[in-house]
Amino acid sequence: MVSSMARMISKAKTSSVTRATTSAPSSDASAYCRDLDNWPRSWMGLERDVPPGEQLLACFRPFIAHLASSSLSPKTIRKHVDNLWMLGGEIIRDLHEDPSLRKVAADRLLRDVIQYDGGPLLYHGSEEAQRSFDSTCRKLHRFLTQPSADPPSYPQIPRTRRLF
Repeated sequence: MVSSMARMISKAKTSSVTRATTSAPSSDASAYCRDLDNWPRSWMGLERDVPPGEQLLACFRPFIAHLASSSLSPKTIRKHVDNLWMLGGEIIRDLHEDPSLRKVAADRLLRDVIQYDGGPLLYHGSEEAQRSFDSTCRKLHRFLTQPSADPPSYPQIPRTRRLF
């Protein structure tokens, strides 16, 4: 009996286990938001919501690429991407509440709703969801207001106050 136990233990020690390898974070934004091109339609209430939605998406893309190339965990990046989707929906909702906003450029709408301390109040959301959303809005605000050596390919928001 002891010899059969020893053989079992010996076999257990020599067996190999195939484990999934963890890959390095992807710098490809599509890994975090496969349906990105569908966002403007998902936000729309009316067909005329699609063009401003596409303009908002153009404002979000450089930030999503920045997140994808960062050292943040994939889970954190996905959370920020989800919050960007909510931000787009909130901005499109604002267009319905105030039709005069349809004349305002998307980058200006974005600049008006995000600040250094967060974003708009979520229409439906818990305190935890609001905190996460505000975190994304603050990160987006910093990204859009950061000075850059290269000419920006995304809309720049002028800094509104000095940070010490």
